[in-house]
Amino acid sequence: MALALTALPAAAPPGTPAPLHGTVTSAGKPLSHADVRLFAGDQQGVRELGHATTDASGSFQIRPGRRTGSVLYVDATRSGDRSLRLRSVAGFGPGGGVPQRSEPAVTVNEFTTVAAAYALAQFTGPRGVTGPSPGLENAAATSYNLADPATGKPGRVVTDQNNGNRNDTLATLGTLANLVSLCAPGADAGRCRDVLRLATPQGGPAPGDTTQAVLGLARNPRLATGKLYALARQAQTYTPALPAAPAAWVLALHYTAPYVYAPGRIAFDAKGNVWAANNWLPGTRNPSPYVTVQDPVGNPTLNSPLSGGGMKAGAWGIAIDHRGSVWVPSYAGNAMVKYSADGKLLSPGTGFRNGDLNHPQGTAVDQKGNIWIANFYGLKGNQGRGSVIVYPHGDPSKAITITGGGLDHPFALQIDGYGRAWVSNARLNGAKLLDSRPLKGHAGGSVTVIGPDFKPTSFSPIKDESLDWPLALAVDSKNNVWVPSFLGNSVTRIGPDGKVAGVYGLPTAIAPWSVAVDGSDRVWVAGFGAPSVSVLCGVNTRACPPGSATGSLLSPPGGYRSASIQHLTAVQLDQSGNVWLANNWSRLAPPTGGNGLVELIGAATPVCTPLTPLPARPSSTTSPACPPQTSTQPR
Repeated sequence: MALALTALPAAAPPGTPAPLHGTVTSAGKPLSHADVRLFAGDQQGVRELGHATTDASGSFQIRPGRRTGSVLYVDATRSGDRSLRLRSVAGFGPGGGVPQRSEPAVTVNEFTTVAAAYALAQFTGPRGVTGPSPGLENAAATSYNLADPATGKPGRVVTDQNNGNRNDTLATLGTLANLVSLCAPGADAGRCRDVLRLATPQGGPAPGDTTQAVLGLARNPRLATGKLYALARQAQTYTPALPAAPAAWVLALHYTAPYVYAPGRIAFDAKGNVWAANNWLPGTRNPSPYVTVQDPVGNPTLNSPLSGGGMKAGAWGIAIDHRGSVWVPSYAGNAMVKYSADGKLLSPGTGFRNGDLNHPQGTAVDQKGNIWIANFYGLKGNQGRGSVIVYPHGDPSKAITITGGGLDHPFALQIDGYGRAWVSNARLNGAKLLDSRPLKGHAGGSVTVIGPDFKPTSFSPIKDESLDWPLALAVDSKNNVWVPSFLGNSVTRIGPDGKVAGVYGLPTAIAPWSVAVDGSDRVWVAGFGAPSVSVLCGVNTRACPPGSATGSLLSPPGGYRSASIQHLTAVQLDQSGNVWLANNWSRLAPPTGGNGLVELIGAATPVCTPLTPLPARPSSTTSPACPPQTSTQPR
């Protein structure tokens, strides 16, 4: 099966859809007598718009019926041989965060099949490609970064100066495409059967065709890497190809938009645009005055970079409120900066300083629209141990200052389903935050929980030997809080009652900084010390391979790695199932800012954005797909 994504020409008269022209090739040769079908998919389901049979040159033409649906795609199968199925994205319409694309024709081959399968991995089911907006449209748009559906060749982004020969993504695409080509007509049937067998998920059914096989690898990247690589070497259709077996079948893209330098924290808006708070100006350690915004496929948008309003060194914090406004802490400006959903500045020239902000960090929005800020150093009268500031309903003039409860250099802050704020206390023992000298020994740390009444809970602070310089934290769908320990090289799970429910050591020392929970409650951990991303099975063990328990490592022992991944301070997930990483530093000594953002394509279960207090998967059966959450009282 081949899959290609392209768009129907836009110049056809109203009511007369223009024909879609295309070509199907397999193993570099025209695929004749192939059954080609054009489909439209959206939140309501999948509809077939037309079909055709390829001629001796592999060409086809489909004049579709009335075009409906937000994403168009093409499937091609060879009559009498259902194991070969190729796919290409054939178009996507309005609804996502990127403009609609139009192509005069579509090429369907192994390369477009791999690109479309990975980009749409979280939206492809037994009946085809379907799902809610804007995640579906943005996923289709992402496929263009991997493969050009008009030519069937590598896409613009995967071949650019940031990717190309700078990482192994292009070579991984070529290797996977070579695997698919082993099922071409006339190829050794035994090798094709081996591809389908080895791409069978643990405890799952064997894929019935090549597109299903690639989907299996996209969703289970550790499958049979060595054996599948050995098979792929027997095909030479696509170059470049990997020189050795990968640790996992992941595809990473690196984006370096202007002034995305030393990004500390990132957040996604409702359209899937990614906002970043940047620590330094490019090539320096001078505080950055810029907040940057990129669309779902990595292009600057909303007149990015944005500046003004008191921004001076974006801190480790950024949050989007119920109106779509974006709140960014200015670490060196001792202020909060606010932008509208369309990028207009909403804060005064010096920013909002209400609450005596002193190096603010983590920021979150609760169910009532209150803005919570981890005030890292806090008031002098509090011996500089820090505080938490709340802007009720987003009104800085009514700022509330919270101390006590064990607050000690509060760093990260997240809201649970009960409207409580969980705060990590990055106690420093006299060291400066991110001193160029690495911290050694046991730094300690704790977690404070503050109720919706703005008072610390009776069980605060939460202390445990496993909490060794905790920085970020994240809440899962059951109100468990996951806290990585930078020095302890572990992740601690705290139950909603404040009791430690588990401590999960990481097999390789990565100095974990940040953590995010996807729509299947799997836990993604970003490594600062060793640039990598590790994945743990969460409380929903049914979403993990058979035999997994909560805390089981799902990624390779050293995590997912790429030459493009640098020292990470943030991992966040979008509505398309892509995993985005913030390259904060590129070198540890001397400290050097990191370059841009990295995206792992289709690797996670999608989550609603902006980040809701509890991670939720966008629904295809409700409208809106991401309904607002309300606070309830803890049991």
